[in-house]
Amino acid sequence: MKRQLTINTDPIDEAALVPQRVMSSGMGAAVYFTGVVRGMEESEEIQGIEYEAFQKMVDHQFNLLFDEMEKRWPLESVRLVHRLGWVKVNEPSLWVEIIAPHRGEAFAACRWLIDEMKRVVPIWKKPVSEEGNTPIKEA
Repeated sequence: MKRQLTINTDPIDEAALVPQRVMSSGMGAAVYFTGVVRGMEESEEIQGIEYEAFQKMVDHQFNLLFDEMEKRWPLESVRLVHRLGWVKVNEPSLWVEIIAPHRGEAFAACRWLIDEMKRVVPIWKKPVSEEGNTPIKEA
């Protein structure tokens, strides 16, 4: 399975990412997911989220997740982009592409990856409220 992991502060340009898709003739599904910062966090309005990460552990944990995905599903590739730093409301903080033979495998793998990422990958978010950039609470 091909893997591409990008963790940086650059804005996520979905329009540039999708055309970069590489898919062999045996594959029939390309699933894309974009996670966008909502304007509410725990019923408080926010301006955005500040994302931080421990890069070496992030890489390690994602590689473990990708290894597990390879065992569970017949995937051709996974590409994941996660943004760090300040991300305003309505901007993407996460983009995922899964290429698989069938849609069921692609959707299942994408959902599993996002759920597990939130559980084990050390990327922390600090929502910032409307009032004077005060952190609501670290998540």
